[in-house]
Amino acid sequence: MVDQVTKVHDETRQGEAYGPAATETQSYTKKFYIESYGCQMNFNDSEIVASILKEDGFGPTRNLEEASLILLNTCSIREKAEVTVRKRLTEFRKIKQRNPELLVGVLGCMAERLKSKLIEEEKLVDMVVGPDAYRTLPALIEEAETGQKTVNVLLSREETYGDINPVRLDSNGVTAFVSIMRGCNNMCSFCVVPFTRGRERSRDMDSVIKEATDLFNKGYREVTLLGQNVDSYYWVNPEDASTVITFANLLEKVAQISPLLRVRFSTSHPKDITDEVLFVIAKYENICNYIHLPVQSGSTRILQLMNRTYTREWYMKKVDRIREILPDCALSTDVITGFCTETEEDHQETLSMLDYARYDLAYMFFYSERPGTLAARRYQDDIPEDVKRRRLAEVVELHRSHSLLSMQKDVGKTFKVLVEGTSKRSEEHLFGRTDQNKVVIFPKEDHKKGDYVWVKVTDCTAGTLLGTSTGKA
Repeated sequence: MVDQVTKVHDETRQGEAYGPAATETQSYTKKFYIESYGCQMNFNDSEIVASILKEDGFGPTRNLEEASLILLNTCSIREKAEVTVRKRLTEFRKIKQRNPELLVGVLGCMAERLKSKLIEEEKLVDMVVGPDAYRTLPALIEEAETGQKTVNVLLSREETYGDINPVRLDSNGVTAFVSIMRGCNNMCSFCVVPFTRGRERSRDMDSVIKEATDLFNKGYREVTLLGQNVDSYYWVNPEDASTVITFANLLEKVAQISPLLRVRFSTSHPKDITDEVLFVIAKYENICNYIHLPVQSGSTRILQLMNRTYTREWYMKKVDRIREILPDCALSTDVITGFCTETEEDHQETLSMLDYARYDLAYMFFYSERPGTLAARRYQDDIPEDVKRRRLAEVVELHRSHSLLSMQKDVGKTFKVLVEGTSKRSEEHLFGRTDQNKVVIFPKEDHKKGDYVWVKVTDCTAGTLLGTSTGKA
């Protein structure tokens, strides 16, 4: 999953405060305020939390001062995210001094990792709730209201929240995330997710289809299927053990809901994405030609230390296969610079991998050791920060050149664009994305959010296409 990193034309949200949806009219005596950090899964989890709280009589608010409950849905992937959360908790303490009845809670990955510090040592929060314990929030809140500090960070082998219909907070009404699985089994040495989100388990297919169908019926026109590793989705029908659903099967069933419903997914692990998935993408026009395929490093030696279970050459063949089956498919990736023992030769191999794959979008960051990971236990974080930053700058610069070339190739072409809203820079322009996940800005005319529009690209920047409408699609 992508998170808070250096990136080009990224649509991922960071530290976003969720407020009432535009259609929210019900009044509540108790209100909650929630901020989310990190990957798309965290934002989807916040919508699950909102649903649970709504059933318990809480309504969402964007106003900190009127909240009776403040929640931070946290991320432990990068040190910077934890620093930001601690700063916010310190700010919330000041609000709590003015309103002693206010409850402050921490959710998510950081909650599981730092539960004792947050409650006992630093006394920053009233409750700590892990990713698998959100159903217990009402009981934890009730206990916290008596003055007790409450904690539930137990991990589960079964919890998928498949029966909970997420409240789409602050939604644009066009695009939505649908979680299809939780946890991760891959044990990449740099990653804390297996320890904070637990073992991998797949949500039942019927609940995924029901949620996606409900979104479409409510006017949404794009869903992104989410998982730490969507390609390892595997569901066995409990009533018929011979019925096994793989990710390719699920992807096809979601695409069949309607040709007007665009389908995306994230994240794929290179070792698990199959030809079957690629052929399903090729078969359905409404499955977007866009794959997030994290490489992390271009060096086989570093990949082995990261426990990525593939080599440089194997990854390159996977890129070749994707482009063979899906010639127009856009690729994005994750890149880590300065991992333990990384040499200049290793770094040059990463740069050459970028030259080979020519990614359309990249999430790039330098390595920061996370306590509890395999790398923290096994290896020394021995690359100086100035070297990490210099290597990162070189990766970013090279990728920007590739991104610009990718955008320039689209000038003069016409694309089907799903309108997501009004441009941030001009009320007279709309923005949307192409099948390949590229952002397009074009004059509003008589088009509106949720429309499919044909747009001819006339110009571009390194991160955005500019164009004019040629009519509704």
